[in-house]
Amino acid sequence: MKLIFTGILAGLLATTAAKAEEMVFTSWGGTTQEAQTKSWADPFSAASGIKVLQDGPTDYGKLKAMVDAGSVNWDVVDVEMDFAIKAAKDGLLEPIDFAAVPKADLDPRFTTDHAVGSFYYSFVLAWNKGAVSGEPAGWSDMFDLQKFPGKRTFYKWSAPGVIEIALLADGVPADKLYPLDLDRAFKKLDTIKTDIVWWSGGAESQQLIASGEAAFGQLWNGRVFALQHDEADVGVSWAQNLTAADVLVVPKGAKNKDAAMKFLAAASSPAGQAKFAEASGYAPVNTKAKAEMATDVVKSLPDAHVEGQINLDMNYWAEHRDEIATRWYAWQAK
Repeated sequence: MKLIFTGILAGLLATTAAKAEEMVFTSWGGTTQEAQTKSWADPFSAASGIKVLQDGPTDYGKLKAMVDAGSVNWDVVDVEMDFAIKAAKDGLLEPIDFAAVPKADLDPRFTTDHAVGSFYYSFVLAWNKGAVSGEPAGWSDMFDLQKFPGKRTFYKWSAPGVIEIALLADGVPADKLYPLDLDRAFKKLDTIKTDIVWWSGGAESQQLIASGEAAFGQLWNGRVFALQHDEADVGVSWAQNLTAADVLVVPKGAKNKDAAMKFLAAASSPAGQAKFAEASGYAPVNTKAKAEMATDVVKSLPDAHVEGQINLDMNYWAEHRDEIATRWYAWQAK
């Protein structure tokens, strides 16, 4: 795989290999960004001579402020797909140069004029086995304080996931989730609000579950993969796992746009995606990546758990992002 990756990069980046360039890659920190660095940034720098500086965590307000001020310090940013759709409409992103970024093998679900897929993930229910008596079977157990006492942890920010989990736990069928019934969702969340511990980043979600500070949690599947890889005593349920994707974008006015496009080509290549998937447990967005991966790893990815799987509606969230956020943060502050 290393030889293939190096060969692809050599062809893509031959014109820049001798230049002393640098760019900034921003992501979510923790094990995910570590895997992105080892799988994408380090090989990219070795082949191209372009130094990749790391920053993070991703902050949407900061990205917008940079663009609005005309002083953009980030070149490639890992963001959630609903944000990317809205940000493109708001003029915050550069269009992708598909002459530099091969498009043919990219999953069209996660490819737009302004973004290419970073990884495909699921929200799953995870728990600390030492802090839980029995095994929760699904999202409804997150709301059953008598059967499963203890703190619960959810994603802090207004984003796809928690609203849908509350509705599913309240009996809403998966095919009737949208449009989201916010009144019903917040009423359900009210039943456990005092027992919620919020996580704002993936590394924090891992720490909360591993330490037992939270008995149960809504986690990205890759974070559970990392915990289990480190032999943490953590259980996971894939029942009604909620799928979405992160994508890579270039902020409008990025100082190193050419280098950014070359980085996107490397990160989204079959070998780059395969290497990251093996390191992270997230599914690749290049359709040829699985051919370069071990069979046992492929079987552990989100798209190996399609029974009962629910696709979060990124377009719905992009359209209603601001109104949901207003309601979400007002409810959290009460």
